[in-house]
Amino acid sequence: MSLNGKRALVTGASRGIGAAIAKKLAAEGADVAITYVGSADAATNVVREIQALGRRSVAIQADSADVAAVQGSVEKAVAELGGLDILVNNAGILRIGDVNGLSIEDINALLDVNLRSPIVASKAAIPHLGVGGRIVNIGSYFAEGVPFPVVGVYAATKAALVALTKGLARELGPKDITVNVVQPGPINTDMNPHDGPFGSGQAQLTALGKFGRPEDIADTVAFLASPNAKYITGSALSVDGGINA
Repeated sequence: MSLNGKRALVTGASRGIGAAIAKKLAAEGADVAITYVGSADAATNVVREIQALGRRSVAIQADSADVAAVQGSVEKAVAELGGLDILVNNAGILRIGDVNGLSIEDINALLDVNLRSPIVASKAAIPHLGVGGRIVNIGSYFAEGVPFPVVGVYAATKAALVALTKGLARELGPKDITVNVVQPGPINTDMNPHDGPFGSGQAQLTALGKFGRPEDIADTVAFLASPNAKYITGSALSVDGGINA
């Protein structure tokens, strides 16, 4: 177990990619706290699966659009787990529409959850991270290309997340803390199902011709959180089936 004894917080982890990440980190030996907004039953199920692996786990209700809730979730995770070694900023939302069509409320929501929340969570976590600490942000293949005309604002938040990752890597490198961003391609989740209205089009754009699984992202995050990735920082790793090849 490459993460034996480590303590992790994964935001937005009651389902999909976040749940897969939380369970993978636990399988590698970490104790894992997760946050959720409204899916209490789903979050409880994830916690139970982690505990069944013999690891400590707790579900923390926290709206990633709420600054105080984000800060509080980090502090609660630290209190429950006895410290923090790994932060995975996974929580994210999608709002579809061209710039003229999106409401100001939708634009603010995208900025609050997809960009401000990782900044706030990282700021709260940094004082608790020691040598060998890890921050892994979950971005999107849209950070490198925008093949559809209705995801421009969403893509902008994910491109900004790359800049944040590089800036934090510079700030935290002297403390031997690494910061990276994983950029998923089309992944079969509730947010973007392979059989949804945009499914076939995205699959055809990939080099592999298919959607990925949440576990594909989880495996990459677990690697970045492990000692094997100690010399990787400030990087954007695409796990996208070659959609941006």
